[in-house]
Amino acid sequence: MQGELLRADQSRSPREDQRSPMERLRPERLRTDCPVLLSERLVMRAPHEGDIDALAHLANNAKVATMVSRMPHPYTADDAADFVWRTRNGEIGKCVYAITKAENGAFIGCCGVEPQTDGRTVEIGYWLGEPHWNKGYTTEACHALVDMVFRTRENVDQIDARCRVMNVASRRVIQKCGFQFQGSGLAASLALGSNVPVEWYRLDRKTWISLRSWGNIA
Repeated sequence: MQGELLRADQSRSPREDQRSPMERLRPERLRTDCPVLLSERLVMRAPHEGDIDALAHLANNAKVATMVSRMPHPYTADDAADFVWRTRNGEIGKCVYAITKAENGAFIGCCGVEPQTDGRTVEIGYWLGEPHWNKGYTTEACHALVDMVFRTRENVDQIDARCRVMNVASRRVIQKCGFQFQGSGLAASLALGSNVPVEWYRLDRKTWISLRSWGNIA
């Protein structure tokens, strides 16, 4: 899922591909099925064209790109505009959020939810710009995202999350949100052009109910 937040395989018609990124920001339909999420310090809402410059700047970082599966590197303003268009048209994930600061609206990263084929599982993914690391924002955003999923999707029994084996910070976020280790495997990395080892974690609804105050998770 983390990679799908940034780029999926091209599936548009040739006519659509000939449009400039800015022209593609005017979709024929908007997504309305994902509520705005509020937390103590964050507002999580749909990405829009005002995010393009900050998105391109923060995503154009190898330290970010190599930790998610399908983020290209370098990452350009055209990539950012294309990402906004695709999210607004529902082509990337079920719910994709821009993570912004409540105090000033500054864009700092993205997160999202992707339903799995069994109809009972969704996968979450996230990334944050390097200047905003180590401040608790990712954990705060993931708490809000997990709460939204279990409170608004009665059919969802479990949420999956994955991270690179070497990504200690992401693993810590996942664990702080109550996810339990399930196994390991390989996932493609667009930035590296190869498969990389990843860990798979899961949080089920029953565990979430017992921990949803989040105060019970150190």
